[in-house]
Amino acid sequence: MNLNGRGRSLLALVGLLLVGTLVAVPGVQAFEGRGGDVVTIGPDEVIEDDLYVGAGTFTLEGTVQGDLVVFGGTLTINGTVEGDLIAAGQTVVVNGTVEDDARVAGYAVTVPGSIADDVIAAGFSLETEEGASIGGDVVYAGYQALLAGGVGGDLQAGGGAVRIAGTVEGDARVDVGGTEEGETIPPFYNFMPNVPTVPSVPGGLTLAEGAAIGGDLTYTANFRADVPGGVVAGETDFNEYVRDVPEREERRPPSLAAKAARWLFRQLRRLASFVLIGFLTMWLVPGWTRTLARNVEEKPLPSLGWGVVTIGVFLAGMALLVLVSVLLTVVFGAVTLGGLAGRFAVLGGIVTTTAGFGFSIIWRYITTIVVGLLLGQLIFRALNSSAEENRWLPMLLGVVILIGITAVPVFGWLAKLVIVLFGLGALWIWGLEALGGPQPAEPAAHA
Repeated sequence: MNLNGRGRSLLALVGLLLVGTLVAVPGVQAFEGRGGDVVTIGPDEVIEDDLYVGAGTFTLEGTVQGDLVVFGGTLTINGTVEGDLIAAGQTVVVNGTVEDDARVAGYAVTVPGSIADDVIAAGFSLETEEGASIGGDVVYAGYQALLAGGVGGDLQAGGGAVRIAGTVEGDARVDVGGTEEGETIPPFYNFMPNVPTVPSVPGGLTLAEGAAIGGDLTYTANFRADVPGGVVAGETDFNEYVRDVPEREERRPPSLAAKAARWLFRQLRRLASFVLIGFLTMWLVPGWTRTLARNVEEKPLPSLGWGVVTIGVFLAGMALLVLVSVLLTVVFGAVTLGGLAGRFAVLGGIVTTTAGFGFSIIWRYITTIVVGLLLGQLIFRALNSSAEENRWLPMLLGVVILIGITAVPVFGWLAKLVIVLFGLGALWIWGLEALGGPQPAEPAAHA
């Protein structure tokens, strides 16, 4: 289900708030940490500080006198949280009492209990059951929301399906633009293994008999909602959803000339990107780039084989980085070193992101530039041209040819794969030589 501009903005706002929370949390020093497959806080247990938990299944029966920060699979709050609740999991259920704000993210978020202040939530489904109480505002972004409880402040919701069956004492602003009338979640969703069961909410905005909105109702949708008399105390403002692209243009299939123009524009944009990075590479590290091209020329079969090895090593290395980051964060969090846990989490994220970004630049651009340089050199060599030794011309000619080859449907993907393997293998060989390691053997080509 696609959100329009307002819905996406709302979702972005919720995401930023949740991320900001995660970044800010590790700086707190006075807290208690718990972790494990199953973590339960008993009914007679009182946590006098903030509580941080990472668990597959977490249940709070007792009392947390500070904030509760919990991440995991199934999270159930049956007791009392005297501070804020910050939770992210597959299933989050608040049966008990939260005496301050709740910031929650999950596939299925259910609130049968009481939250004294604001609720900021994101996920697939939010349900506040009849008798549930939220003292402040509710801000939600996700697929669907069924609001049968009471909201003491304003409601702001964006998604595909929103049903108000309870009370909203303030204003209600709902954005369900882009949803067609009669849409619901596919029936098989509630029968998928390991996926929580959620209610089926009709697409768009619906209001039940007996619902009550104390302020104004403003909603954006494809179609008008059926608003029972007396439900909205203030004014009702309907804004018809307008697609970003006019319907006539959307329905008209593009002409062959338009398709060709778009294809040509994409290829020119690709060419400009590769040429720009190619010129930077040949300007900053020309010797290194020529060395990689020479490795491909002199050791083509080992380059292919080591290219496969490089991809495997990179994937294994990324998995190891993530695992080590998580383990260090959990270990240091468990011994109540919150500052160190947070720093390891941030450091792990930076290292993993940097490694992924660097590798993407190499396989997407550098491999093509290296193979393109070699191709240009071979062409000028065959023509007995002195341009073979030029810093720029062989790279430019080769890249232009490779962009044309890789633009061909189906064959282009195969060509790009071969180019990537050649380039990565040449880089691996260069690395072994730079470290003074053994020279790659010919059988590596069959890896």
